[in-house]
Amino acid sequence: MPATTPHTPQPARRRILFLTPQLPYPPEQGAALRNYSLICQVAQHHAVSLLTFAPDSQGPASSSPLQELCQIVRTVPPPERTSGDRLRTLALTRLPDMARRLQSAPFTQALRDLVTREPFDVIQVEGIEMAPYGTLVRQWLGERFPAKTEAGREQGAESRSPALVFDDHNAEYVLQQRACLADARRPARWPAALYSLVQWRRLARFERRFCRDADVVVAVSGADARALQRLDPSLDPLVVPNGVDTGRYHPDLPDTLPLRHPAVVFTGKMDYRPNVDAMLWFHRRVWPRVLAAITDAHLYIVGKSPHPRLAPLRGDPSVTITGWVPDVLPYLAGADVVVAPMRTGGGTQLKVLEAMAAGRPLVTTTFGAEGVGLTPGQHALVEDDPARQAQAIGRLLADRAAARALATAGRRLVVERYDWSVVAARLEDVYASL
Repeated sequence: MPATTPHTPQPARRRILFLTPQLPYPPEQGAALRNYSLICQVAQHHAVSLLTFAPDSQGPASSSPLQELCQIVRTVPPPERTSGDRLRTLALTRLPDMARRLQSAPFTQALRDLVTREPFDVIQVEGIEMAPYGTLVRQWLGERFPAKTEAGREQGAESRSPALVFDDHNAEYVLQQRACLADARRPARWPAALYSLVQWRRLARFERRFCRDADVVVAVSGADARALQRLDPSLDPLVVPNGVDTGRYHPDLPDTLPLRHPAVVFTGKMDYRPNVDAMLWFHRRVWPRVLAAITDAHLYIVGKSPHPRLAPLRGDPSVTITGWVPDVLPYLAGADVVVAPMRTGGGTQLKVLEAMAAGRPLVTTTFGAEGVGLTPGQHALVEDDPARQAQAIGRLLADRAAARALATAGRRLVVERYDWSVVAARLEDVYASL
């Protein structure tokens, strides 16, 4: 009798509509990186469509990778939102600003056209800004399992409504809580602290409600999953962390930029509040200590849209603020040390994963390391105290063998746990269960 080859069942092919707050290509910042990478992986096994916001100049004609990956790509111009609009939301509603940030009649109409015409199995809501659109789908098509009970599921009580998967890029109420507490320490920032206090409380209500409505909640870290469970102990979020393309970010990057050495590098979108806070604190509390020990060290702050609060740093000859760059890889290639001195924020920091994947020695904080599962001293140096953080940077700049050992261990950790192919595989369990 001839031998038979065991058959491995292929995952059922699902029709999945991603709703994203911005066009995921080019993937130049955190949310776009996550969304594009997940679409790349999910499209290998499922029929993916995309509805997103993009200026007319960034329409799908200029996004050929997405056109190849997706069955449908539909874009709508992002709504214009003024400071007056934000103030009206603050004064006239109990909703958080993020719930109104992307309110758009054209997007609503495009979404309704898609979900009533196409038989999607899954609507994947990427980020809290898109949550109101998930709620609209439920209003139009009804609950997938109207009774929300095991009995209803066993009886096949589902309607034609697709399953709702909510990918919560951050436990957003926690970000506002941390921003509030950080700003409350400085009287000049008390107005910002008050604003964050209001948003923190409103987001906690809004995030709790939408997590309850979703069929599946995805968190980017164990810490975020626990934060969502504090909102509602009945929630059971699936952890799908941020990842990195370990083929693109690797230790043998060509060093093509004439950086000043020793080069200390920070990367991130520089109008993002946690990044601005990190660099202001680092420049005020840590950087002078580094310069006192290593006078020729140079700090590179690499990322688009530098906030006006960073303007005073431009007068420091030991600091370069690059603004937008076509690619951060050359800066990582030339970095002697990468820093991620985060004091607020949440989730899994992409900048941390990218630095480790690129084989660069990393100095970060407890917040920066949150969710990565790294071992301090083995994969990165983790210091919250300014003096100890400066000493850690100086130690790595002085002891290159120790820096290489740290970087090698960090790279190994990221390859094993955070390559996008490994990360996205966790979603297959979700799709298979539907």
